Amino acid sequence: MLGLIYRVIKGPTVPDRVIALDAIGVNLLAITALISIVIKSKSFLEIILLLGILAFIGTIAFAKYLEKGVIIERERTR
Repeated sequence: MLGLIYRVIKGPTVPDRVIALDAIGVNLLAITALISIVIKSKSFLEIILLLGILAFIGTIAFAKYLEKGVIIERERTR
């Protein structure tokens, strides 16, 4: 995790930073799953699902921004 945090702060390029943020999200999912297994609770499953969805949407938004420069495209018909 420390290596990924370093890569987010000092990454040579923006895509490197995005990949590091995505990897941090995956690590958080794994840590949450391990905690859920250790305490034998199913209540963390919703948290894991929510974190997974947010990490995926964030990665897609960053990728789209890097590719086109905008996240939400709006067409004007005037």
